[in-house]
Amino acid sequence: MTLKVGVLGYRFMGKAHANALARLPMFFPDAPDVERHTLIGRDEEALSEAADRLGFSYTSTDWAEVVDEVDVFYNLGPNFVHADPSIAALEAGVPVLCEKPLAANLSDAERMAEAARSADVPTATAFNYRFIPAIQYAKGLIEDGALGEIHQFRGRYLQDWLVDPDAPWSWRNDEELAGSGALGDLGAHTIDLARFLVGDVERVSGHLQTFVDERPVEGATPEESPEGGEAAGDETRPVTVDDAYSAQAELEGDVMATFEASRFANGHKNDHIIEIHGSEGSLKFSLERLNELEVLRGENRGYETVLVTDESDPYVEHWWPPGHVIGWEHTFVHENYEFLSAVKEGEEYHPNFADGVAVQKVLDAIERSDESGEWVQVE
Repeated sequence: MTLKVGVLGYRFMGKAHANALARLPMFFPDAPDVERHTLIGRDEEALSEAADRLGFSYTSTDWAEVVDEVDVFYNLGPNFVHADPSIAALEAGVPVLCEKPLAANLSDAERMAEAARSADVPTATAFNYRFIPAIQYAKGLIEDGALGEIHQFRGRYLQDWLVDPDAPWSWRNDEELAGSGALGDLGAHTIDLARFLVGDVERVSGHLQTFVDERPVEGATPEESPEGGEAAGDETRPVTVDDAYSAQAELEGDVMATFEASRFANGHKNDHIIEIHGSEGSLKFSLERLNELEVLRGENRGYETVLVTDESDPYVEHWWPPGHVIGWEHTFVHENYEFLSAVKEGEEYHPNFADGVAVQKVLDAIERSDESGEWVQVE
C-alpha cells in the first residue's frame, strides 16, 4: 500500500518534510511507500514551482478539497491555520501530522485533541527533536537509572534573528496569527523535551518581554498599507508577542526546572541546550552539536563527551559509519519514519495531539503567570 500524503505549506517546514519523505525509501527500506501527492498553498504560481521542486504530483489552493482525498495530512502552515484543516482531516478519518505548537491558543489545541480522540487514528505534533539520536540515548540513560534520582532540568533556546529592530514584521510577530513569540515557537520544544525526558510540568512562574514594539513591513506599498496612503517602506505593524521568555517550573516528582528562550540573544543562531542533574550523574546536550552528549557518571570528576554515532545508537545504523555525523534535517526523516510506520500499522504514536495539548497548557500557564505575577498550576 502506498500512502498518499497531502501537505499544507511549502516554505521552511514544507521543504524539511518533503526532503524527509524523499529520503525514506533510500535509508529506511522498511518504511511505508509514500507518494508526495498534493501540495497546498494560496499563491498558484509559487505553489506550482514548489510542487515541481519538492516532488508533488498535484497542487491545490483549497485544503478542504484535499483532506478526504489523501491517506495522510501534514499541516505545516502558520499556527493560526492549524486547527480547522487538521480537525476536518480527522473528521474524515485521515491521520494528521501538525507542526508545533499545536495551535495558536489552548482552546484550539483542545478542539484538535478532542477531534483526535474521536477519530481514533494516529496523530503527530511535530516535536522532531525527540528523534535526535543523542536525545534518544539520553532517554535510555535516564530510564536505566544512570543519573539516579532526577533533581533539576534546565532548558534554554536562544536565537538572534530579531535583534535588528529593522528586521521585517511577519506573522510570527502577531498574537492572533502565532499565539505567542519565542514562548511558543522555541519554548514548546524545550517543554516537550522536559516532558519526554523527565515528566509533566505541574506549575510555573513565567515572565515575557517584548523588546521592539513595532517592525517595518517588507516591500509594503501604499495600496497594501492597512492605514492607506503611506509611502512604500514606511509602514510598520505592531509586535504583539514576546521576544523572550523565562520561567521557573516544578515537574512531577518535585523536579526543579527552568525554561528560557529568546529571539534576541546576539550571537546565538539555533542554540538549544538542556541540562539534567540527578543524584548519580548529569547530562548536557546542545542542538548546535547534536551528535554529542556530555555525560557525568558516578565518581567521574568531569563530563565525558559521547559521540552518538555508533551503529548501536538509535537510528544511526540507517546512515553512515561511526563518526560520520548526521544533521538537523535527519531528525525529520526519523520523525516521518516513526509516524508513517504507525499510520501503516494503525498503532499509537508519540508525540501525538495529546502531547501537543499538554505542552500548550504549559504555554498558556506561563502566559497567565506573566499576567498575574503569580505561580500558576498547569491543568
